[in-house]
Amino acid sequence: MKNNTIFYILFIFCLLACKQELPKLDQMHSHSHSRTDHHSYAQPDQAISKHLSLNLHANFKEKILSGEVIHTIQNNGASEIIFDVKNLVIESISIASKESENQLNYVKTDFTLGKSDDFLGQALHVKINENTTKVKIKYSTTDNASAVDWLDPIQTTDKQKPFLFTQGQAILTRTWIPCQDSPGIRVTYDAKLQVPSDLMAVMSAKNPQSRNENGEYNFIMEQAIPPYLIALAIGDLVFKPIGKRTGVYAEPSVIDKAVYEFADMEKMLIAAEELYGPYLWEQYDVIVLPASFPFGGMENPRLTFATPTILAGDRSLTALIAHELAHSWSGNLVTNATWDDFWLNEGFTVYFERRIMEALYGVDYVKMLTQLGIQDLNNQIKELGAESDDTHLKLSLKERDPDDGMTDIAYEKGCLFLMALEEEVGREKFDEFLKKYFSDHQFQTLTTEEFLEYLNRVLIQPEGVEIDIDAWVYSPGLPSLRPNVESNKFDLVEAFMGDKFKENNWTTKGTEAWSTHEWLHFIRSLPSDMDNTQASALDETYQFSKSGNSEIIAAWLEKSIYNGYYKNIESELENFLVNIGRRKFLTPLYKGLKNVGDLDLAKSIYTKARPNYHAVSSQTMDALLN
Repeated sequence: MKNNTIFYILFIFCLLACKQELPKLDQMHSHSHSRTDHHSYAQPDQAISKHLSLNLHANFKEKILSGEVIHTIQNNGASEIIFDVKNLVIESISIASKESENQLNYVKTDFTLGKSDDFLGQALHVKINENTTKVKIKYSTTDNASAVDWLDPIQTTDKQKPFLFTQGQAILTRTWIPCQDSPGIRVTYDAKLQVPSDLMAVMSAKNPQSRNENGEYNFIMEQAIPPYLIALAIGDLVFKPIGKRTGVYAEPSVIDKAVYEFADMEKMLIAAEELYGPYLWEQYDVIVLPASFPFGGMENPRLTFATPTILAGDRSLTALIAHELAHSWSGNLVTNATWDDFWLNEGFTVYFERRIMEALYGVDYVKMLTQLGIQDLNNQIKELGAESDDTHLKLSLKERDPDDGMTDIAYEKGCLFLMALEEEVGREKFDEFLKKYFSDHQFQTLTTEEFLEYLNRVLIQPEGVEIDIDAWVYSPGLPSLRPNVESNKFDLVEAFMGDKFKENNWTTKGTEAWSTHEWLHFIRSLPSDMDNTQASALDETYQFSKSGNSEIIAAWLEKSIYNGYYKNIESELENFLVNIGRRKFLTPLYKGLKNVGDLDLAKSIYTKARPNYHAVSSQTMDALLN
C-alpha cells in the first residue's frame, strides 16, 4: 500500500510537471472548437456534394443564366440533402440512384424551400433515398443574383460588347448555383456554357485561349475547391501568354497594357514554388475585368480575377498579383473551414505575398509594403475600436454577413502573427514549417483551433517557442510584443518633407525615383488640417488629383475630403467614384463625405455611380449612406 501511494504521488507530480511545460498555446483549449458553418444550411454529415456538373445558357438580353446543375453526392443513408440558394428560380429537381446512374434515369422528387434570410438566402431541402447518388436541379437566376454582374457595352472598357462576371466570396455562389455553399466543403466540377458567338467564356478551370465559332465552351476543374471559388467571366476577351504556365485575358484595348504590367508573373510563380513547394494547379492566368469589379483581385483557381486599377503603367502595383498567386497555396490549397477562420486564408497570403516580393524586389521594397500594411491595420483597429471582438483573428460572425470579417485584421494582424513566429524560430525553420503545413493539408480545410494544434505539435513544442497565442488569436487589438518594421525609404520621404510643408515650397526634385509606396506614405503623412493654399500647392506640383495611379488618387481624394480641399476638385472626385467600383477605394471616400457632413454630395454622386457597381460594393454603400 505504501509503495502504491508513493507511485500515485509520483504519477500526479509528473502530470502536473508535464502540464507546466506546455506553452501558452494550451490556452486555446478553452475556446470553441467547432467546424459548424453558421453561414450554410448544408448538413454534410448526412449528404454532401462531391462533384457538380453545370450546363448553362447565358442570355444577355434578359440577363439570366438558365439550365441545370447535377450534383454527384456522397450519401450517408440520408432521406434528404440540403443546398444553399438565394434569389433563384427552382423549376424542377430529379434524382438518380446507383442502379440507374449509368443510364442517368432521373425521376422527379419533392423539394421545399426554407424561410428566407437576408444574408443566407434559403435552405433547399431535396427528398432523396439511401441509394441516391445524383441530384439534378433545373433553375435560372434572377435580377437579384448578387454574385453576377451583367454589364452593358457602355460599362466595359472597350464599350463595344456586353460582359458578365461572377464574384462568389463569401456566400454569393448560391445566388447563381444551387450548392452547399460552405468553404468547408470541397467539390470538383465541370461545366458547359452556351454564350453569344462573338463572346468568349472563361472559368476557374481549364480554359480556352481563343474564341470558337459556336459560342459553346466546356470546362473542367479536377482539383476539389470550395464553392466560393467557382467563377465565370464572359466577354470580348483575348489571351496572351507571359510564360510557360502564365498568361493574361483582357479586352482588346487592355491586353497589351496588362501583359506589360504583369511581365514578372512567371518569375513570381517560380519564386513561390522555391519558397513553399510545387504549384498544383498547372496553369496560372489573370483576367483583367471591367472597373466595376469590387475587389483588387479574387484568387479563383487557375484564373485570378483582377481590377484594372492595378494597371498603373509602371508595374508598381503588382504586389496584388503576388498576393492572388500566393492564394494558390494559402486559401485555395488549404482553406479556412468557416468564415470565422478567415485569417487562415488572408494572414498567410499576405505573409507569402511579401516573401515573393522580397525574392524579386528586395528587402527595402517589402519593408515599405509592410509598413503601409501596419498603417492600415492601426487605422482599422481605431475604426473598429481597440476592444472590439472584430479585432480578434478568430471571429464570431454568426447571424452576420461574413463580409463583416473581411477587414485588415485578417490580412495584416494575421501576417504580423506569422512574422512573430518567424522571429521566434528563425526564417529557415519557419519556412520548413510552412512548406510542411501546405503539403500536409493540401486540398483540405482547417479551423483556427486545428491549425493551432498543428502549430503546437510541429513547431512550438519541438522548438520550445514562447509566444502568447491567446493575445494574437483570441484577444482584441495587438499584443505589446510584436514585430517592429521600419523603412529607410520612408525615412527619406519624411526627411524630404522636412520644412517644405511649413514653407509651402514643394518641388519634384528628389522624387523622380519614388515608387507608389513612397507617394502613399507622403500623402498619408500630410496633416489632415492643411489649408486650401497648402493643398492647392501640393496638387499643382505633384498632380495628385489627375494621377493615373488609382492608389495615389484615392489616397489624395480621401485626404482632401477631410481638409476641405475636395470642393476644389469635386469633378475629379465624382469621376473617380462613378468610374471605379473597387470597394477598397469607395468606402473611405463615401464615408469621408458622410463624416465631414456632406452626405448630400455623397448621395448625389452615388445615385449616378450605383448602376456601375457590383452588388458587393453597392450593398456596402447602401448600408453606409442610408
